[in-house]
Amino acid sequence: MLSAFGLSDVGCVRKVNQDSLLLSPELGLYLVADGMGGARGGEWASHIAVETVQEVVAGAEVRDESTLATAYDRANYRVWEKASQDTSLDGMGTTLVGVLTLDEGVAVASVGDSRAYLFHDGHLSQLTEDQTWVNEVGRRLGVSEDKLKVHPMRHVLTMAIGVSNPLTVKTFRLKPEAGDQILLCSDGLHGPVSEEQIQAILIAPMPLEERCRHLIDAARKAGGPDNVTALIVEF
Repeated sequence: MLSAFGLSDVGCVRKVNQDSLLLSPELGLYLVADGMGGARGGEWASHIAVETVQEVVAGAEVRDESTLATAYDRANYRVWEKASQDTSLDGMGTTLVGVLTLDEGVAVASVGDSRAYLFHDGHLSQLTEDQTWVNEVGRRLGVSEDKLKVHPMRHVLTMAIGVSNPLTVKTFRLKPEAGDQILLCSDGLHGPVSEEQIQAILIAPMPLEERCRHLIDAARKAGGPDNVTALIVEF
């Protein structure tokens, strides 16, 4: 039986939490968004994106990967529209990663660098690809991982909801097995916390709420340089 839990935390440096998350068991929809843009912009962007995807999925006649892609496109327009109406929100945007349960398996969709991981049979694997300068340019140019960690372009996104037109949404379908976990998280988690640490927490015999709290605590112990959000869906 599917179960899910998610937590979000401001971290140790930021004054405002610009991340948003959604757990909607009735829709089978789970989302994590990491907003960006000024004092208020990121909050607005992530909230609008999550709310819009929820609305589109709720009204969809067909549920598949294209449903999420359509919802993300709609969210892209809504965030851009809001920014165009308020100059203080100009340039705001957000990452977005989500899971939608289907009759067979789940659909996964992502924009930006918030990630989806699969924890299967004791092993953690990254499902999504970061739409970032580091991943799409730096690594292809052969820049070493050590240099990428301190590169001035390391935080630059190549795609984000609200600022990219056209929007490239990466989608695929997955068939999790009983006992599998899908972790959705912002870079406030996967940035400061290693995959080995994340794997060790997900394998621990404890409730989902405790696993989420341990993930948040791990990010804070690593300095908590950004807002951090972790959402686990267990099958």
